[in-house]
Amino acid sequence: MGTIKKHRAGNKAKLIFRGFMVILGGFIAAYGLETVLIPNNVSDGGVTGVSIVGSKLFGLPLGVLIALLNIPFVWLGYKQIGKSFAINSILGIASLAIGTKLMHHTPAIIEGDTLLVTVVGGIILGLGLGIALRNGGALDGIDMLAVLLSRKLPFGTNDFILMLNVGVFAIVSTVFGLQGAILSAIAYFIAAKVIHIVEEGLSGSKTFQIITTEPEVMIVTIRDRLGRSATYKEAYGGYSHEKFKEITCVINRLEETKLKEIINEIDPQSFVTVYEVAEVKGGNFKKRDIH
Repeated sequence: MGTIKKHRAGNKAKLIFRGFMVILGGFIAAYGLETVLIPNNVSDGGVTGVSIVGSKLFGLPLGVLIALLNIPFVWLGYKQIGKSFAINSILGIASLAIGTKLMHHTPAIIEGDTLLVTVVGGIILGLGLGIALRNGGALDGIDMLAVLLSRKLPFGTNDFILMLNVGVFAIVSTVFGLQGAILSAIAYFIAAKVIHIVEEGLSGSKTFQIITTEPEVMIVTIRDRLGRSATYKEAYGGYSHEKFKEITCVINRLEETKLKEIINEIDPQSFVTVYEVAEVKGGNFKKRDIH
């Protein structure tokens, strides 16, 4: 009984820590926007980029637009990825929105030097976004939309994100001009690379191979809590010749943190290998709603 209580307390502490880190990521991203990019007429991609354009065109508070435009995507995340992801995303998006409000009149830390603006702004923005993603939340709905829709289209997640952002930067050019749109695209590209470093492999999909003593429980839990199917096969130890069951499961990049939590909860001693997957189509990679 005491062990179970300690385990629950440890899980609660992890959830609180992750929530705090997602909030921190939101404020870091807001700092990059308000003190580097926006004062120099450089935007972000995704929903945030559209929000920046809307704020400039209609004089509405940026934070309000960020919060409102992300609501449908948070709902999609809740339906497809889970409650914890949706809660963390709400925390992250709220902190980004509030951060832009609090830092709106903060003096720009860089002015005029376009190269420095795109590099520093992209790094700060990518750091914030990466911290949030690493801890199970998202600050921009465009990634959620791309992950959830790309499997229905004849191209991969990363290609779909690129196509969506080309449209966003075309919109940005109407407010910031062609140069502003190009600089925004460069800053976004730098931010994406920083996210990749912080998140350690932010790819379209990942394959988990899990050798565990609880394969049936693991598969049922993955199905119930992630909405993902999994397969298993018999495997034999090369030295001991002991027989194991190896589970294979393919997930999208937003589900990685949650799957690791499931594995650690059911069998902390399991042997896990993770492979990056460029693209997955057809087969059993269909996901159902978990709510």
